[in-house]
Amino acid sequence: MINGSQKHNAGIGAGLEVVASTEVDGVEDTLPLKDIVRVLGRRLWLIIAVTLVIVGGAVGFGLAQTPTYEASTTLLVGQQKAAGDPFNLAGDVEGLQLLTKTVAAAVNTHPIAQAVVRQLDLSINPNELMANVQVEQTPDTQFVQVTYKDTNPERAQLIANSMGDVFSARIFEISPKASGVTVTVWESATMPTNPVSPNFMLILPLALVLGVVLGVTLALLLEYWGSGWRSAEEIERAFGRPVIAVIPAFDVSKGKRER
Repeated sequence: MINGSQKHNAGIGAGLEVVASTEVDGVEDTLPLKDIVRVLGRRLWLIIAVTLVIVGGAVGFGLAQTPTYEASTTLLVGQQKAAGDPFNLAGDVEGLQLLTKTVAAAVNTHPIAQAVVRQLDLSINPNELMANVQVEQTPDTQFVQVTYKDTNPERAQLIANSMGDVFSARIFEISPKASGVTVTVWESATMPTNPVSPNFMLILPLALVLGVVLGVTLALLLEYWGSGWRSAEEIERAFGRPVIAVIPAFDVSKGKRER
């Protein structure tokens, strides 16, 4: 025969078994979609505020930068046919492309930069000029693009064109010794009208996405970890254990006054 005390102890033991089973099996801690939407709706002001701060900061940073412009000139590399020259590449497309790659590597060198500085009477040294030059061969062609970057659009155009002219003239001077290699200015640089940096077309979308992501993350953190739990269901989701009882709120000071 089981008395009341034994029944009570048995109930406690059963409860402990349930808790242990919960710890082993675990409870999937996921937030319902409706709760997330509710939280984001209630804290929409925070998401908007964070997004505006991020976007505003990005715009301010961009406006604080000095605009930079790029001007490009295009060169065409070739080789004159020389009778009896076994190393002539006329008609050899692959050979001409390899020659073009070699020529491209020779454009941004100290002798060319020094000649450009002297020709334009620039107040910078050749090393500074070379740091702002970018040379690249158009893939699978004999074209070489020479780009110069400067804070002054007119100066960028002037130096880019001078680089092409000086290099073309230098190759012409040594071409008899270089199997008739030719470099011709195919397209002169024009004065750029829009800066390449800062690029607001790239900055603004990135800042907007970053602001929204940070705003949503902050809203969820403040809702579920920054202001305590508002219901028994939230506690169960957080700890993976059932709530046994809830103590209602009461005013202690009011009870003392009544005595």
